[in-house]
Amino acid sequence: MIDGDRLPTIDAPRVRLRWLTEADVDAVFAVFSDPIMMRYWATPPMKERSEAEKYLRSIHEGFAGRTLFQWGIERKEDARVIGSTTLFKLDAVNGRCEIGYGLGSAYWKMGYMSEALPAVVDFAFHRLKLRRIEADVDPRNENSLRILGKLGFSQEGLLRERWNVGGEIQDTVILGLLAREWKGLART
Repeated sequence: MIDGDRLPTIDAPRVRLRWLTEADVDAVFAVFSDPIMMRYWATPPMKERSEAEKYLRSIHEGFAGRTLFQWGIERKEDARVIGSTTLFKLDAVNGRCEIGYGLGSAYWKMGYMSEALPAVVDFAFHRLKLRRIEADVDPRNENSLRILGKLGFSQEGLLRERWNVGGEIQDTVILGLLAREWKGLART
């Protein structure tokens, strides 16, 4: 799988996917406390900076156990962390994982996620040699469904009333992409 004590850096045209450090806690808090971004997340927005500190520790612990690979999405122009992308529930035996991502709402519709996600998918299929990637998306999140569709993900099902987020019951759409369907970075 991956050796070392941190994730490798992955470069895309305008963003860099990199290891998150303690110096990024404020940026992580800014992203995950953004109520607009968190609208379609499976948990409510963070309220305290200490939640971001705890979250960063869990990211590092997940990597140490090789069950979670979470990169910060850094804009190359100013080295600002504006979001994250994650491969989680890594299952080497079955060759699968789930993908997650979030971008501060001030950076939506600028093409940053359209650069970050193909790089992570390519990493999963080529570097990790996975066979399948799954995504769990709120069906109201049209932007997310659109970007995953452009990457070749297929909708495989609707799970009704799957999540309770801050008292709101939410459905989820399950999408999947197989390595044999992935056309690579040239596709995007």
